[in-house]
Amino acid sequence: MATSFKQLMRKVEQAEATLEARERLVAADWRQLKASWKDGWTPGRIVLAGVVAGFIVGRVEPVKAVAKGGTIMQMITALSGLVASASTEQAATRVESAAADVGDAAQATPAVAPVDPA
Repeated sequence: MATSFKQLMRKVEQAEATLEARERLVAADWRQLKASWKDGWTPGRIVLAGVVAGFIVGRVEPVKAVAKGGTIMQMITALSGLVASASTEQAATRVESAAADVGDAAQATPAVAPVDPA
């Protein structure tokens, strides 16, 4: 029984060593891939990728818009959100101003001693 346990322990240790070695290989391969990927993106390729992506989006978006419909509704929703945001900002400014006024008034008011009821 003891020998089989020792054999199992050796197998586990061997498997751990193999796993660690493979992890190091994967990390090295990943670093190499990352470096070659970055080196491959030259300015010309970036511009070309942008032109191709813009062309594809330009061809797909009008078809989506016609099929989807409701673009006017989306615009109205976006504008209402913008208006709500602006009015919220104005309200926050007013509250800030009122809080400052209350703070100034509190500082200007002299301290009153507590009244003894006795």
